[in-house]
Amino acid sequence: MPIGTQRLWRSRVKNGLQTLLIMAGLALVLAVPGYLLAGGLGIVMSLGVVVAGALAGSWVPARYILADAGAGLLDRHQAPALYRLLDTLYQRAGLSRPPQLFYAPSPDLNAFAVGTRHDGGIAVTEGLLRTLTLRELAGVLAHEVSHLRHGDTRVMSMAAAMTRLTLWLTTVLQLSLLLMVPLILAGELHLPWSLLLVVAFAPSMSTLLQLALSRNREYTADLDAVALTGDPEGLASALAVLERHHGRWLATLFGRHPPAGLDWLRTHPPTEERIRRLMSVDESLESPLHDHHDNHHKPAVINERPGPMGRRYWMRRRR
Repeated sequence: MPIGTQRLWRSRVKNGLQTLLIMAGLALVLAVPGYLLAGGLGIVMSLGVVVAGALAGSWVPARYILADAGAGLLDRHQAPALYRLLDTLYQRAGLSRPPQLFYAPSPDLNAFAVGTRHDGGIAVTEGLLRTLTLRELAGVLAHEVSHLRHGDTRVMSMAAAMTRLTLWLTTVLQLSLLLMVPLILAGELHLPWSLLLVVAFAPSMSTLLQLALSRNREYTADLDAVALTGDPEGLASALAVLERHHGRWLATLFGRHPPAGLDWLRTHPPTEERIRRLMSVDESLESPLHDHHDNHHKPAVINERPGPMGRRYWMRRRR
């Protein structure tokens, strides 16, 4: 097995185990306030609500947000070069559905996966299309294809649901404790400090675990993108461009240097670490998607910008 392939598989296994541990931690943090409110039944009900909510809302909210933001669905004749890339990436990723590419008329540099591997697609902004070369876009698209391939949208939806429900349950506990203050002051009720600590810190712990899960899935998607494109330098170059763009925005917001503690609240890992990991993969699973033709160092050509999908699009599944 090539060295690069070994590193990719070791990283996948490591990140997969970390994902399981983080999800278990989120479930544990959620189970504690559920147990304090209703015992074992509270645990079962809270976890059941999370699973049902995540499954029911895994594709509707994403499509609704796209339609509400004025995004449009790019047809093949409008972006032939990008669809040729996506066809190859989908084939290498083992996705049987034909790709869908959405266009958002925003100057921001952004791309994100929408829906699931069975009925999903990838959205890109005008700013991203104008800024990145075709080679860099291939790396970004491969990253988003990996999110679809592994169902990351559903995983993150479940994690977000756990965090929200943890916040709601601890809020109920806090209100209950306020109502018990007269009994506590009268000495008729004694509460353990452990209960107070859970009520105080459970929402923060759940939020930090959710952010850690997001960063974990980004690392995994980066490595899978390398496996799909055979070109770690393309994605690394794209990440460097995105970091320069977002770094300028952070500098205008916080001054010359953003606060060091801000990294704890980022949904994506530090760009320097992502690039270091990418460049440490010296061999890949697939032959490169591109050659060194000049066209791959130019922005992708969009023949025609689509109009907005309309607010009812999210209700319609793809045939």
